[in-house]
Amino acid sequence: MQTSPHPAHTHSRSRVLEHTLQGIAEAIERGLFAEEISLRPGLLQSLDPRVKVVAMLAMLIGVSLSRSLVVIAGVYLLALLLAWRSAIPADFFIKRVWLTLPFFTGMIVFPALFVTPGPALLALPLGLTITSTGLNTVLFLLLRVSTSVSLTLLLVLTTPWNTVLSALTVLRVPDVFILILGMTYRYIYLLLHTANDMFLSRKSRVVGKMSGDDERRMLGAISATLLSKSLNLSSEVYLAMQSRGFRGSMVTLRPFLMQRRDWVWLSIFLAITALAIFLGR
Repeated sequence: MQTSPHPAHTHSRSRVLEHTLQGIAEAIERGLFAEEISLRPGLLQSLDPRVKVVAMLAMLIGVSLSRSLVVIAGVYLLALLLAWRSAIPADFFIKRVWLTLPFFTGMIVFPALFVTPGPALLALPLGLTITSTGLNTVLFLLLRVSTSVSLTLLLVLTTPWNTVLSALTVLRVPDVFILILGMTYRYIYLLLHTANDMFLSRKSRVVGKMSGDDERRMLGAISATLLSKSLNLSSEVYLAMQSRGFRGSMVTLRPFLMQRRDWVWLSIFLAITALAIFLGR
């Protein structure tokens, strides 16, 4: 005789899915806070977006080519200084860096402490030995990744996303690629909030616990509805763009204009990059 899934297991699956979707929506809402930072008066906010794109890309290259921990640490301290001068909260900036990619990177490179050949630095139980070469490798990777993420965050937090995309034209990025990125970033908010509202609406109309079959039917209906909404939305948005003069290329309402101050700061960033590469050899 076929038995239905245990109600506790079904309820657990539903709670996990709802919490995951709610967490994604909250993460995107935190992204709106980043848009507010880009409107604050600060050092990087006052520079031409093309200067920031070129400068951050050059400094990322400098960090990647540098072979000195001291130089990479100096660039990281420079990123913290720029964040402070750009009115970015220190705790928010540091948490965004050290609680995301570097943490997982550290988990990946952690075995390198023990398996990298080199002089023994510290003996641990179970026959494990930390080598100086392994420690140096781990520090290099962690510091390089955290510095790269910090530089990227500086660009994203001090520049509205649409402006960042428009500034990518200085790197000769195709207009179609920029347009796809902009539309994806804009309408993923709407679709996720729509999904969250659908889950909340379903939850407010259900009394008691749902069976596994009902849960699967509900998830299938929500997925199909979201797919239908996204297809209809894409068609409506494209027709609206065409009716307003879109012919395949983006037009910026606020054209970029390089000032003397922008050229000075671009020269400073490029000089720092050249110095980091030279000293990091």
